[in-house]
Amino acid sequence: MANILVVDDEHKFRTLIGEYLKADGFKFEEAQNGKEAIEIFQSSGADAFDAILLDVMMPIVDGWSVCRAIRETSDVPIIMLTARGEEYDKLFGFELGVDDYMVKPFSPKELMARLKALMRRNSKMANQERMTFGGLEVDIEARSVYVDGNLVKLTPKEYELLVYMVANKNRALTRQQILDGAWGIDFFGDDRTVDTHIKMLRDSLKPYKSFFVTVWGVGYKFEYKEG
Repeated sequence: MANILVVDDEHKFRTLIGEYLKADGFKFEEAQNGKEAIEIFQSSGADAFDAILLDVMMPIVDGWSVCRAIRETSDVPIIMLTARGEEYDKLFGFELGVDDYMVKPFSPKELMARLKALMRRNSKMANQERMTFGGLEVDIEARSVYVDGNLVKLTPKEYELLVYMVANKNRALTRQQILDGAWGIDFFGDDRTVDTHIKMLRDSLKPYKSFFVTVWGVGYKFEYKEG
């Protein structure tokens, strides 16, 4: 049974989401502010939770700070819950390592659908094997990426985008296909998000940034020829 950490300063909201989580067979724990969330996460251990539902605007410690603290030790899926929907906020969240974003008010049923889709994608990636492209190595089981033998730190979304691109190597992909594959078919947002994350990947994997080819009028492809 998957265990979810629900972090929000509104008691009624936590209760409502808790009812939906229980109805879908999830266990869950609650935190009413960012400070409490960090304490629960650190005392429980990095592998205690299968996903985190995290509000942005909270007293004492905000959601951004909680996300930073969690990403120091864990790649656990995080869905950010916020009343703010500006593109800058979303891109900032993705750069911090947020996996998905929902703007309040939203349907609890939609939240459950996104949560389950996110966990399915993570589970599928975990069952794949190591992939090597010259000096670029992707260890799926360990969720680790190496450039010329050196470990490279990627955000969870950079990692998922990389895995999706290499799984479709030498295939031209539209931005919408990339959004559907790496973010999920329920992602609502500007396709410029793809451009931002491709740039981040190129910066992170500099010796092999040429593998990420812009296909004008279409989108991008991961281009790698054996030998």
